[in-house]
Amino acid sequence: MEVRIISKEIIKPSSPTPHHRKTHKLNLKDQSHFNVYFPLLLFYDSGVDKRDTKISENLKRSLSETLTHYCPFAGRVKDDFSVDCDDSGAIFVEAHVAIQMYEVLQTPEIDILERLLPFNPNQKVSADVNLAVQLNYFDCGGLGICVCFSHVVADATAAAHFVKNWSEVACGCSDIEDVIFDSTSLFPPHELTRSIFSKLAERCPPIEFVIKKFVFDGNKIAALREEIKSIGSSFRPTRFEAVAALIWAAMIPIVRENNESVLEAVIPVNLRKRMNPPLPQEVIGNIFHSQMTNYMDQEIDLDSLARNIHETIKMVNDDYVRKVYADGAYVNELKQITEDIATSKARLFGLSGWGGLPFYQTDFGWGKPRWVTTAMRINDLALQIETPDGKGIEVLVSLPHKDMAKFQQDVGILTYASFNPAL
Repeated sequence: MEVRIISKEIIKPSSPTPHHRKTHKLNLKDQSHFNVYFPLLLFYDSGVDKRDTKISENLKRSLSETLTHYCPFAGRVKDDFSVDCDDSGAIFVEAHVAIQMYEVLQTPEIDILERLLPFNPNQKVSADVNLAVQLNYFDCGGLGICVCFSHVVADATAAAHFVKNWSEVACGCSDIEDVIFDSTSLFPPHELTRSIFSKLAERCPPIEFVIKKFVFDGNKIAALREEIKSIGSSFRPTRFEAVAALIWAAMIPIVRENNESVLEAVIPVNLRKRMNPPLPQEVIGNIFHSQMTNYMDQEIDLDSLARNIHETIKMVNDDYVRKVYADGAYVNELKQITEDIATSKARLFGLSGWGGLPFYQTDFGWGKPRWVTTAMRINDLALQIETPDGKGIEVLVSLPHKDMAKFQQDVGILTYASFNPAL
């Protein structure tokens, strides 16, 4: 696949950042994501002429206007505790991709997706930008808007609302809710955060793994939820809980067969609606808590797993979060997790979900995206993303090769999921 760069420039906010917003404080969760980029890819069946300069002009103009509301995205990380909102700007790249877009969507391998990004998010970026965009023109007239966010300033929720707000500005909207929030009182920053995560990375040596896509259509999810309900009488899990339970059930025998340690499920929970008072969904930064849970019963029971996930998420409320992050308690927990991993007492597996995020509401004037995905390379993760019709769930599962071979032969996975169907 040939990707030819047409142009590259810096897009700055259309208005200078006010003096009182020149410094954006980082919270403890932000501090844990230094040198990590969050890649997001949106594909559109626009049917436009790839030589139409009005498309890029409108995107660059609207990006500039949107950045005035997202000044940390146009700034640079100053130190472990702050972002300098100096209006340095975001990178904007235009590229021609000499291939039909459907060929990418048929076999969306991560190596191919990474080539559509403004830079490889898994390598050192010399510019240290907080936001970079690549607009890809496919031979068929389709478009790919591919964005790299610095994870220091954005989690998935912040990223989703940024691209949605950007698209609304591109279509003429000028009413954007305030997105800047000082969350350091909620997650007090700590001077040891970066060193702890560096140590954690050192104790998790690089391992070769593979990422595969499994799709659960709406009917299969409904059947799975009913199966769990029949086991547990009145309890009926959400779509996320049902799919996560099935994936967890497939992972447990793999871990046991490998004679590995306890499998700790890590579930990121968006806190914006769980705080008192609630925070706007558009608020930037990392406003989530990763709650851990495990399953020690010998018998693998979907109902028990789904209930476990349900109760784990339910307990994350305002009082709980403030207690967890008070007086350095979370930092001490991080230290213990680091030690447990070093002594092989725990294997962490992420059960994450983007349900409810407005990715498929991102319309720049050419209609809604045909497909939205990411190109994150994180081992031991199952990331749930809604399908374009809003009824099904696509799960990106990353596992070591030997574990993936077992996972995709699990009876539950074979029953309810389709492997990498074409879009």
